[in-house]
Order: sequence, then C-alpha cells, then structure tokens
Amino acid sequence: MKVLKLIAIGLIVTLTHATAQTGRDSNTKYGVGEDSIRCVKNLSLYNEDFRNKNYEAAFPAWEVVFNECPAATINIYIDGATMLKDKIAKNRDAVKFEELYQYLMRVHDQRIQFFGDHDRTPAAAIKGAKATDMLSYKRDDTSVVEEAYGLLKESVSSLKKASQPAYLATFMSTSVNMYSMGKINAETLVNNYTMISDYVDQNLKDKNKSAKLVEVFEQVKVGVETLFANSGAATCDVIVGIYEPQLEDNKFDLAWLKRVSQLLARGLCEYELLYKVSEYQHNIEPSSASAYGLGRMYLKSGDINKSIEFFNEAVNLSDDRQQKGEYLYQIAMIHLSQDRFAQARSNALRAIEARPDWGAPYILIGNAYALSANSIGSKEFEKKTAYWAAVDKFMKAKSVDPSVTDQANEQIRIFSAHFPAVDEIFFQGMAVGDTYEVGGWINERTTIRSR
Repeated sequence: MKVLKLIAIGLIVTLTHATAQTGRDSNTKYGVGEDSIRCVKNLSLYNEDFRNKNYEAAFPAWEVVFNECPAATINIYIDGATMLKDKIAKNRDAVKFEELYQYLMRVHDQRIQFFGDHDRTPAAAIKGAKATDMLSYKRDDTSVVEEAYGLLKESVSSLKKASQPAYLATFMSTSVNMYSMGKINAETLVNNYTMISDYVDQNLKDKNKSAKLVEVFEQVKVGVETLFANSGAATCDVIVGIYEPQLEDNKFDLAWLKRVSQLLARGLCEYELLYKVSEYQHNIEPSSASAYGLGRMYLKSGDINKSIEFFNEAVNLSDDRQQKGEYLYQIAMIHLSQDRFAQARSNALRAIEARPDWGAPYILIGNAYALSANSIGSKEFEKKTAYWAAVDKFMKAKSVDPSVTDQANEQIRIFSAHFPAVDEIFFQGMAVGDTYEVGGWINERTTIRSR
C-alpha cells in the first residue's frame, strides 16, 4: 500500500508539471496550470506598479506577461510602449538605446500578431503607431524612413477617413521626405497628397466630430497643404503631365474632376486642362474650383464680365478662406486693369477680410489710389494728396506681411516722389504732420507729408 501511495503522488506531481504551459505555448490567454497562475500573478503585480507610475518596479513583471501570456490583454502593449518610451527618454547610452528601440518595435509587432483584429485598433492602426514611433526616434535613418513610409501607406490606405490625424500628417511629411530623397516620384507624391487631403476634408465635413477634433484636422489640413506647396512637386507641369492623359476616361467622374480642378486652382495653373476639367465638373456639380477655372477661361478669351461672374461664384462656393481671399484678389486685379478703382478696392478689402495677414491686397489698393490721382479734385495739389493715401496702404502692407516689404518699399519710393513740396503745403495753409481728408472716391483721412 505504501508503494502504491508513492506511485500515486508521483503521478500527480508529474501530471501537474506536464499540463503547465504558458499562454504562448498553449495558445490561450493566461496559460495552463502553474503557468496560468504565474501569468495572472505578474499581471496583477505590474498593473499595480504601473498605475502608480512606478515603471522600474512594474517592468520585470510586465516582461513575464509579455513573453509568456501575450494574448492576456491588449493593455500589455499599451502599457509596455509607455514604459519603454520612458526608458528611452531616460537613457543616454547608444547601445542601450538600440536595445530599447528594438524592444519597442517588438511590442508593436507582437500586438499586431495577437490583437491585429481588434475593432478599435486593428493592424492598420498599429502599423501607423509603429511608423510614428520609428520616425520619432530615427527620422534621419533612410532605411527607417522607407520602412515607416510603407507602414503609413498601408495604414492610411486601409483606415481611410478613420485614420488618426497624426498618421495623416506623418504620412504627408514622410511622403515629402521620400520625394526629396528620390525614393518616390512626383506623381506618387501628388497622389498621396490628394488621398490625404480627401480624408482630412471628409473629417472636417463630419458633423459628428467634436469641435476639438475639428480644430486638430484643420491644423493638419494647413500643415499638409504647406508641405505639399513647399515640396517642389506641386508644379503645374507635373500636375498636367499626370492628369491630362486621364481626362477623357474620367470626364464623368466627379471625384476625379474635383481632385484635379482643386490641384490646378491651388497652383493657379493656366493650362487648357484647367478649362476642360472645370467645364466638365461645372456641368455635373458646380464648385469653387470649377467656377475659378471657368473664370480664368473667360478672362483669357477677353470676356471680362463673364470672367468676374464666375470668379464671384468661386468665392461664394468656397469654404477655404485662403482660396476665397485669392479669388477676391484676382477679381480686384481685373477691376483695376479696367480702371474700376472703387470695385478694385471693394474686392481687395474682402480679400483682406478673408486673409488679414496678407499684404498684396493693400498694395493693390495703394496702386488704385495712385493710378486714380488725376481724378481726385480739380486742383493740382488735391491730385497729389492721393499719393499720401497710396503710401499709407503700402506701409500697411508691409506691417501685416513682411514678405511684401521689398515690393512695398519700392512703391513707397516711387510715389513719395509725387508728394507736394513744402512750399506747396504752406501756400495751402497747411503744415506737415497735420491730418488731411483725401477727397473723391478715396475719401480717407491721411497725414500731410512733403517730398
């Protein structure tokens, strides 16, 4: 009997050890037998320390869970990434940095393996997060940039409108980087830009988005457009070269027509493609871009009134303040070319309202004042007062927009020479520095100055 008892005890011990398996080995959440107890115990231990932000104490227990029961909970990967980034931030040793960086990459890869089918953060979202981390730590490494670009392209192409704002912005900046390195061509960059812009615009039009999130997407939109504009790929020749051969196959495709007309309008491209695309698009669904294209077409043909009509339609259909200001400025330029000075000023002021920090409309108003000087008053002195008002606008232009300083200074130099002389001012019973109201259509107060 004693022998039988010993055999039975031995069998129990053997069976217990035989059935003990980690979650990784058994393909279960916590493992089997003693290993499941070990997993749950370490999960609890690391959670407690992690909640208290005691990452150094939490890390050893977290490693056990990460390695032995990787399917236990998605929080393993969220918390692990947080702790590894904390370690990286505190580390100054290059060898240790590389070890921690590779560990962080393993966290992303293992999360894809075990939680890639998660509803809220599927594999595509994890790839976006991984790429963002890669670029955060190794943005100057060409091979890393290339790999991150591939991950971001997969992520954004899969998630589409549901892409995180950070993934969209980072995909655009990485695309520009890849273009500057010669790894992608201009056509690919243009296509990436239009795809990203489309998803950003969809989010901005989503009425269910919170005000805070809409603000984030607005910032992304500005950043994406700035990156594209400064990329060197956004030339009219490139855009036309890509899309002109596709026109006849897409003339009834509204989405395609919109995308191309927006690119052409943004670049102010004076090409036949702009007119054709605008006409096709306007027939299906009028938009600011298609109206702008038709406005340029009629301007080129010499039909000024028809051109202004379509430019005004472009203004009314546009939701983009930057573009709205550009359209209004062009209307003002057309009126100025026809010596319609009051209409030129009116539209320039509307352009300023849309873009308060833009100096070009102020310069246009100043030029309108100077060009109309001969129509102000009946006396020679009164005509010269128009130049005071003109110079006021040039000074205002450079005060709001330093980029136009050189142009404004040149206009000031030219038209200050037309100021009345000191003795002329004296004979009018006035003094330099006094306030004066310029008459005629200008009708503005200014300061008396001599040449």
